Amino acid sequence: MTTGTFTPRPGAAPLGRMIRAQAALETRMLLRNGEQLLLTVVIPTLLLVLFSAVDIVDTGEGKAVDFLTPGVLALAVMSTAFTGQAIATGFERRYGVLKRLGASPLPRWALMTAKTCSVLVTEVLQIVLLTVIAFALGWSPHGNPLAVVLLLVLGTAAFSGLGLLMAGTLRAEATLAAANLVFLLLLVGGGVIVPLEKFPGAVRAALELLPISALSGGLRDVLQEGAGMPWADLGVLAAWAALGLGAAARFFRWE
Repeated sequence: MTTGTFTPRPGAAPLGRMIRAQAALETRMLLRNGEQLLLTVVIPTLLLVLFSAVDIVDTGEGKAVDFLTPGVLALAVMSTAFTGQAIATGFERRYGVLKRLGASPLPRWALMTAKTCSVLVTEVLQIVLLTVIAFALGWSPHGNPLAVVLLLVLGTAAFSGLGLLMAGTLRAEATLAAANLVFLLLLVGGGVIVPLEKFPGAVRAALELLPISALSGGLRDVLQEGAGMPWADLGVLAAWAALGLGAAARFFRWE
């Protein structure tokens, strides 16, 4: 036995290992939260099954599931990246969790990276589940998979930035109320279930600039209509992503 074999070597773990561990913890906490599961899994699934099986809303020509599935996929992204992340991060901030994590060897940008990875893992699980259900209901998708991936990534960035901005500037209770209210309003007015064509012209023009409308509309153009790259919708999502993430980085308060 050589001298120093059992000498302690204190220090932080490699950065990549810390991010993976924090991301795994964030994912487990999210999936164990009943309210988050309601938002991320139960509500989108029920909406897809109910409105596909029952003729409640006029979705135009073709099968209802072909119209509804892109919108529900957009809703799933919003529920995880915006509503769920805003509420969870807001209460972590209130209880001092973020302050303590900010004092750990894990850099603050790495903590945000871990949260983003957790969101992406959850979204993958959501999309797989909703896609299987949609196929069982007779969904017939078309279009370019690359366009779908770009829309989902930019949509995630846009909603994530807005969610972190809300969580980092409002009190936790206000974040809880505001995030749920925004979720309900965008569910109704974001082209998820009700086609935007049902709204008056001026209102529709304003609604089309919302990130949920750009995401659901872009996914619908690609998956239902087989359109090419939806540059206009990608541009709207990129603008919201830059605005949300930039504002979150500038105004987020850790305490």
